[in-house]
Amino acid sequence: MKKKVFTSVAVMAAITSAMAATAMAEDYKVGIVQYVDDASLNQITENIEKELDAKAEELGVTFNYADYFSNAQADSSVLNQIASDLMADQVDVVVAIATPVAMVMQSATEDTDIPVIFSAVSDPVGAGLVASMDAPGGNITGTSDALDTATIMKLMLAANPDLKKVGLLYDTAQDSSQNAIQDAIAFCEENGIEYEEKTGSTTDDVILAAQSLIADGVEAVFTPTDNTIMTAELSIYELLNDAGIPHYTGADSFALNGAFCGYGVDYANLGVATADMVAEVLTGDVNVAETPVQTFDNGIATVNTETCEAIGFDLDTIKEAFSDYCTDFVEIQTAESFE
Repeated sequence: MKKKVFTSVAVMAAITSAMAATAMAEDYKVGIVQYVDDASLNQITENIEKELDAKAEELGVTFNYADYFSNAQADSSVLNQIASDLMADQVDVVVAIATPVAMVMQSATEDTDIPVIFSAVSDPVGAGLVASMDAPGGNITGTSDALDTATIMKLMLAANPDLKKVGLLYDTAQDSSQNAIQDAIAFCEENGIEYEEKTGSTTDDVILAAQSLIADGVEAVFTPTDNTIMTAELSIYELLNDAGIPHYTGADSFALNGAFCGYGVDYANLGVATADMVAEVLTGDVNVAETPVQTFDNGIATVNTETCEAIGFDLDTIKEAFSDYCTDFVEIQTAESFE
């Protein structure tokens, strides 16, 4: 009888120890760093968190992101402090939302084995984050919202075949804007369209830039996936509407905040795909250096119906004009955030 009791206690002790070790091994610290508050990045973060919760239940693990989430509010000094804090916390992975965050986190983790999974990086190769989209080559990979600028410019011409002058509105400090603006300039030059460039690094700057474009007589405005302009959109869309100028942009969140049209990836899906990559890296046998950067179908046009009416466009006519360039056409109205 004594031997039986001893064996039972020993077995239970071993099981308890194994369960504790397993629990410790499956409680992952996920550092999520968002560059700034705007509708696009908020949407990505919300969907990353929802999908991590779903994957945690599916896999029987814990992804603790609540204790390791930070928003840098576009402040580089804050961003560097966040990086230092996450390294001190010894997180298991860093999720870097937007190019500036990815660049800082790549540098911060350089001498560690902490993987970085980025999201909403428009040009990972150009930013120096990865060697190539198919083979990143370092301890970093992620999801890209690479923009098909030429198609956005074609949407402008589809809506207004007589288009003569375009405004290009962006922040020179946003890496995500550089290639797209050059592509837009090339398109204008190839098609005999005049263009005016105006830039801003703060909301006040952007308001002045928008007013200047209106005074310059542009007939449409293009902005890539630029977080600075996205943050300022609620402050400029009425100016453009009153002038009858459609604002074409690289994300649906611009249209949510009043722009006429956002064309690009579905940021909700981008967030889900980012979370799936995080879960796979943490729980699977994955070589980050050989994990391709994910890109997405850029065929979704999101049109703000209130703005469409305000600038004098007919919604049905726009749907028809855009049909050759879109895999989906989404109607939206002005709000501060997605429901």
